[in-house]
Amino acid sequence: MNRSQLTPTAQVQLPRALIDRIASPFARFLQIEAAGGAVLLVFTIAALFLSNSPWADAFSRIWDTRVELRLGELEFGRSLKGWINDGLMTLFFFLVALELKREAVLGEMRNPRMAALSIAAAFGGMIAPAAVYLALQWAQPGQHGWGIVMSTDTAFVIACLALLGKRIPHSLRVFMLFLAIVDDIGAILVVAVGYSDHMDWRMLVLAALCIGVLRALAVAGVRNIPVYVIVGSATWLVIDASGLHATVTGVILGLMTPARRWVSDSRLYAILGQVIAHPAGNQGSAHTSDRSTLRAAEIAARESLSPVERLEMALHPWVSFCIMPIFAFANAGLVLSWASAAQPLTVAVFLGFAIGKPAGILLFSWLALRSGLAIRPPDLGWGSMAGGSFLAGIGFTMALFIANLALAGPLMDSAKIGIFLASLFSAAVGLALLAWMPRTHALHAPRKI
Repeated sequence: MNRSQLTPTAQVQLPRALIDRIASPFARFLQIEAAGGAVLLVFTIAALFLSNSPWADAFSRIWDTRVELRLGELEFGRSLKGWINDGLMTLFFFLVALELKREAVLGEMRNPRMAALSIAAAFGGMIAPAAVYLALQWAQPGQHGWGIVMSTDTAFVIACLALLGKRIPHSLRVFMLFLAIVDDIGAILVVAVGYSDHMDWRMLVLAALCIGVLRALAVAGVRNIPVYVIVGSATWLVIDASGLHATVTGVILGLMTPARRWVSDSRLYAILGQVIAHPAGNQGSAHTSDRSTLRAAEIAARESLSPVERLEMALHPWVSFCIMPIFAFANAGLVLSWASAAQPLTVAVFLGFAIGKPAGILLFSWLALRSGLAIRPPDLGWGSMAGGSFLAGIGFTMALFIANLALAGPLMDSAKIGIFLASLFSAAVGLALLAWMPRTHALHAPRKI
């Protein structure tokens, strides 16, 4: 087969490849999130079982094990749970920032008014729950935990939507995914401002220099990922020493990652055409022209995907199936008791998620649409948005993360019980509403004549 026979096929497939670059990553993200939610649930149940078993003390001591890292006179030490929450969770927030940037630059949220609906809903879903919580905990011992009720657990929400399959519109999945990503970013900014220690301005200046080095490497065209890993790790250590919460590093680095690819489709196909056209050689030298062309083709194939896409594809399975379950295993354990469930703090957390979340999402969505700042997809009805807004009350991962920063002792146990109860309630109500809505539409649909 000669090149003239291959060219028409390439021309036919090119438009589909452009579409696939938008649709395929989104579909893959949903599939991994749904499966990851199931794994997360298993590890959560395991942590609860062990915390209420005869092995509870031994299980708790494992996470309190001290682990230290020394670099000359510098010492970085914390418990095993601390390294999980501050180190591994940095990769989680890095992935969240990557997905946010990909959706905003390459995905379905490129339309600013379409994205504005999810952004407004996310802001409402952060402000209203915090207001409900503070109204119930003002001047109380748990007042500092207002950030607990602000975030949505992306994995569990996507897993719930996956249970409904094709009974819900695709636009609801996009709306909920972008909402969850935005309020995860909001939550980590809340952590940076509200739950960080005293700032060391010298370390902050050094952190800014590290970020400047990363930007300079990108401008200079350095495309070697290990180089960025080294400088990024140094940035994490400096930000950790500055007093800011170290996980902020993941958000900063994720948003700095380029979303545009280096090699276009036309250039990639031209380079691959050179490989096809080159005669096969038997020379052993590494400097032959055919080997140089093959190396160019290898680089071109890799760089036809943007750094955001490549890093997301590489990290997403690790985060969903390894990092998040480990986090849940280390943080979800608590002794279940009715005494803790009856505490005012538990009620504040429950009502913040179960009532504040859906109310804030729907109110801010209505305001954004009413003002003309946002538009709503035709197939995304208010009934579907109401069901999705209740699912947003599943605030498991980030809620536990912030509870560990804001509270301690019995207060943290009460907060955890509130998180569990609110997540169960929100999942049940959200799934029931979304499962009922399609049947209602079908009953009221006009009959064909």
